[in-house]
Amino acid sequence: MAALSEDKIQIVRALVEQAPDPVVGRLQAALAQAGGDDALASVRQLVDLEADDRRVRNSVLAPIAPMCVGDGAAADRIQFPKPVLGLIWRGLKRAAPEEVADARGILRELAGCEESREAFDRLTRVAAAGVREREGREFAAAAEAAAKSRENGAELLAGCLDIAPVVRLACQRLPDWITRMGRDETAQARVAFKDAAAIRTDAGPLFFEMLAAQLAHPWQVLRIISAVMDKPDEHYFAASESAVFALRLMDLVEAELGRVCALDRDGGREAGRAAAQVVERITEQIGEIEAAMRLDREGGWGRRVAQQRAALAAAVEGRLRELERAVGAALPTRQERVARRLRAVPKVAQPPEAAAVAQAMTLLQFASDIRGCAGAGGFASSRTKMLEALGETVDNYVEDLLDRLRHGEVESEPAARAYLEVAADFAGLIHDPKAAQVVRRRAGAI
Repeated sequence: MAALSEDKIQIVRALVEQAPDPVVGRLQAALAQAGGDDALASVRQLVDLEADDRRVRNSVLAPIAPMCVGDGAAADRIQFPKPVLGLIWRGLKRAAPEEVADARGILRELAGCEESREAFDRLTRVAAAGVREREGREFAAAAEAAAKSRENGAELLAGCLDIAPVVRLACQRLPDWITRMGRDETAQARVAFKDAAAIRTDAGPLFFEMLAAQLAHPWQVLRIISAVMDKPDEHYFAASESAVFALRLMDLVEAELGRVCALDRDGGREAGRAAAQVVERITEQIGEIEAAMRLDREGGWGRRVAQQRAALAAAVEGRLRELERAVGAALPTRQERVARRLRAVPKVAQPPEAAAVAQAMTLLQFASDIRGCAGAGGFASSRTKMLEALGETVDNYVEDLLDRLRHGEVESEPAARAYLEVAADFAGLIHDPKAAQVVRRRAGAI
């Protein structure tokens, strides 16, 4: 097959340049398996060059890359429009082509070393000046896009580029700062903060915003802020420039609490897992706030966090209280007189009701998956008591139904076996997976 014409290559180049990084990566992987097809050879070369160029760009501009997202208009954090990253990079290639070429070569051979950091830092300084002075059409366009996305956006972008060298070094230490903030890590964080402040007097919030953008859980930046501020009391924290980070997390907790209350009971196990993950996340987030500062239970923040903790426990316990009724609906019983006494026995004339089973499975999965955070969340006792009671109920149901199957005393054997399968699933979540296997094995032996 003939190679693509130059006009078509230009069309492909324009499309590739506009594609997101993950798409370019997938294209590169797909084309690598295309073999020696002449028509695709030029496309493959184009995509390889674009992927390599983006790797260099993302390394040089790593301190701001995670902040260039969407339209950049987020109200609760500092972000810039996604095209800003590409505009700055194209501006650098035009304004400092030799430095870009040096950075490209250093990245291939000496990635992660001090020399590579110095080369990258030189370029971010060029970018900061270009954006601030709006030198060249690319830097001017980046500044204009940032300015349109938020108030004072162009100067904020230039400020982030100003302190990018400090943030770049700090990013290498972030894993240690997040997992173990000991004496050495605390000293490093404080030095980095002071270095940023030496570049710009208003660098504190920008420094923390840039670090937060690098984290999988941006709220974990509170650990670094707390270390820099020596775990202040809430009043000092609330009066500082960093108060926004704590307030942002408290607002997030309240939004997440609504998701627990709005649990989709018909969603089945996946909905239960998702809600449990929210509970685990809220528990971690509340713990993060409590660890970052000395809270005053009578103060504004202390009272708010205490109310959030109480609301979480109430929401979880509310879902747990629904469990008994849900399991009863999924495993229905009827009253039967035995030795002059009425006793609840399995009602298995009809197959299990799918909707009732789904609701019970949702809540049981939820109750099972919050095990790890129950102690920290303050609802361990409620969870344990409820699951113990349900475990006894399900175990008795299984024993009674197995006995009736054994003696041919069930209204419908297929329905009875279907109920045993449901009960096995329940037992696996209440006890452990082996309990489910035992129920199924015993049912199969009859």
